[in-house]
Amino acid sequence: MSAEDVAQLILRERQSRDRGWYDMMADCFAEDSLVVMTWFTGSGAEFVEQTRQMAGRGDIAFHRLSPPTVHIDGDRALVELPLIIEWRVVVNGVEADLASCCRSQYRAERDSKGVWRIKRITSIYEKDTFNPTLPNTRLDIDPEELAAYRPSYRCLAWDLNRRGYPVGNDHLGDDQPEAVQAQYRDEMNWLHESRTPAA
Repeated sequence: MSAEDVAQLILRERQSRDRGWYDMMADCFAEDSLVVMTWFTGSGAEFVEQTRQMAGRGDIAFHRLSPPTVHIDGDRALVELPLIIEWRVVVNGVEADLASCCRSQYRAERDSKGVWRIKRITSIYEKDTFNPTLPNTRLDIDPEELAAYRPSYRCLAWDLNRRGYPVGNDHLGDDQPEAVQAQYRDEMNWLHESRTPAA
């Protein structure tokens, strides 16, 4: 089934990223792919290399996945994958867990050999939290620092920025519903648009 093939492609990309299987991860992407996330915008190949370098610095996140939804029209597929990005962090000597809830949208296309590959990833951020991992400990974070970031990804942005990964204020998030709805329209238009060559 094509839907199962597409779903497995998306899950394989996430698994290989978390496990450090970078050759397998790279094989998931089309040559002209694009990845747009808080800390990175660029091609799939560049994303794999930057992920490798990030892990080499000890900056490793894991992804807790929910079942994906797959829409297929011909040789195109659109997938939405709800997930939680999980980091174990240390803030001023206190160990904590950062959990960022989002849903990633994947465009995929089937090539002339019948192989599905990822053409684009775009993330929509929902909310995030910090929680100390040990009882009777307290995180000391200046609320004004967090207030400078969007509520849909403020903890993630705060942490990534302090690690040296600049995060902008213009990413898709549920705190800006009109932009999110426009994203859904654009993705569905891409999925269903005619690919018949002009006469």
